[in-house]
Amino acid sequence: MADRVLIAISRYYKHISDELELGAVEVLEAAGAKVTVMEVPGAFEIPGLVAMAADSGRFDGAVALGCVIRGETSHYDYVCGESARGLMDLIVQRRQAVGYGILTVENEAQAWVRADRKQKNKGKDAAEACLAMIRFRKELIR
Repeated sequence: MADRVLIAISRYYKHISDELELGAVEVLEAAGAKVTVMEVPGAFEIPGLVAMAADSGRFDGAVALGCVIRGETSHYDYVCGESARGLMDLIVQRRQAVGYGILTVENEAQAWVRADRKQKNKGKDAAEACLAMIRFRKELIR
């Protein structure tokens, strides 16, 4: 049976997240996964969506994608830290298979280098991490 993978994505920086999604989808489709994409308003909401998806029992794993660019206030620190903590809690406490692809950068140029499929392709990396964790969970837990 094909792995069922949710892509939980924030479109706050649409051109960045679109590129991250393309990188992730290429990997997931090549692996034969069944992909569902769901959008949230921002990176802060991604852990909530991943938790709801886990509770639904409809997914084997999730790829969290988005971008947070530092601004003039401390809001950046809260969004970055809490979205990462929320996902890590799901990974460790609930044994969820999550690939982390939320970019946390200083500026848009850094974000693009990390998202671009011809450069760092972090969408691909997050999808590969998710698939690896699904395999580990199937081998060790189920």
